[in-house]
This record gives sequence, C-alpha cells and structure tokens, in this order.
Amino acid sequence: MHKFDLKNKTALITGGAQGFGLDIAKKFLVSGANVIIWDIDKAQIKKAKRIVKNNNFSSYIVDVTNFNNVARVVKKIIKYSKIDILINSAGITGPTTQLWNYKIKDWKQIMEINLNGTFHCCKAIVPYMIKNNYGRIVNIASVSGKDGNANASAYSSSKAGVLGLTKSLGKELAKYNIAVNAITPAGAKTRILNQMTKKHVKQMLSKVPRGRFLELNELSSMVCWLSSEENSFSTAAVFDISGGRSTY
Repeated sequence: MHKFDLKNKTALITGGAQGFGLDIAKKFLVSGANVIIWDIDKAQIKKAKRIVKNNNFSSYIVDVTNFNNVARVVKKIIKYSKIDILINSAGITGPTTQLWNYKIKDWKQIMEINLNGTFHCCKAIVPYMIKNNYGRIVNIASVSGKDGNANASAYSSSKAGVLGLTKSLGKELAKYNIAVNAITPAGAKTRILNQMTKKHVKQMLSKVPRGRFLELNELSSMVCWLSSEENSFSTAAVFDISGGRSTY
C-alpha cells in the first residue's frame, strides 16, 4: 500500500470518531500527520481513542451545526498548532421517505449537519490557511449529490450543496496554495447505513456496476492524495469513487 508523506502536517477531521472519518484518521497517522478529530458523539470518541493509540491523535467534542462552538475550538487549536488539512466528514442520511412526507425538522437537521456544518468549518478555518498560504480541504459528499436518490431528497440536496460549495470555495482560494476538492463515494458498510431501510440500501447497491460496497481503505487512499502536497493543481473538483455508478 502506497504511503503518502503527511509529515509535519496537522489534519482536522469532522465526524472523525467513526466511519469514513476514523478510517481517514488512521491513514493520516500512518502517513505521519498529526490528527485532530471532531465528533459530537462522546461515546464514539472514547471508543476511537481505545482503537487508535497514538500520541499524535487528539479529539474534541464539537457540534458542527453551531458556528460559535466551531470557531471557539478552532481558536483553541490555533494557539498550539496550525491546521494544514480539513476533512469535512460529519454527516447523516436521515429518514428514507418521499419528499412530500418529509418532516420539516428532519429536513432542517440534515441540512444543518451536512451542508451548514461544512460551511461553518470552512468559514472558521480558511482564514488561517490563507494566512499560512497553504491548505488542503476535502469535503466528503456523495454520489447521491450528483445523481439524486429517490426517497432521500434531503440527503441528496445537502450533498449537492456541498459540491456547489466546493466548486465556489476552490475558485476563491485558487490564488493561494490551498486546494479544495470533494469526493462522491457510493455506499460503504458504515454505521450510516443503519439509518436507511434495507430496501433503500439494496436499491443503492443495485446501481453500482462493481456490484459491491465501497471499502473504507479505498476512500481513505483517495483522500490522502487529495490532502497531500502531491495534489498541487487539482482544485474546485469532484472526484468520483462510486464503482462506476457515475461517469461524470
């Protein structure tokens, strides 16, 4: 397995105590980075710390939907460390139902976490990256943000919003040594699948030509390259990792 050089880099990963976020954290540590994870789930953070025993691994309990909370913790971190890499991985799928049956509170919660949470973290951290003239931001979107999934209008819309945010911010930061990209994974066997009905998961899998779920290490390898200095030109782009489901 190829190892990327992330030595002397500090990475902040939201939703980092589980799923995609935790696997990315492990990959970053192997690549030499200092890793800070954020998660709202205190129990999952404790579990992650038991799994990942590394002096370069630290954590904060953060609610990404609360900008004041985000900004306050960023200021704490900046006092002792730079933030070279930001991975926006925090997200939920929400209920699987038709749009007209969607509860307003469920719709708003998904938008708050998936889209507004990404905005909050970028807004708080980007000024420091500009000051350092260096940064790598990777937003974990979804293939549903490109294609749309029936009975997942809120999730699909939130991830489409993340793609739009990525393209705009990437262009705004193009004159700096800051790359902003998004990835659009297909389904993977993480806890997020537990939020969906078995029927919905089966429908998702049926659309993937590879005929299987995405492996976590496949996603984390792509994120590692996008987060490295080797990615010196690609920005404001969307990188597909859907097993052939999307070809654009």
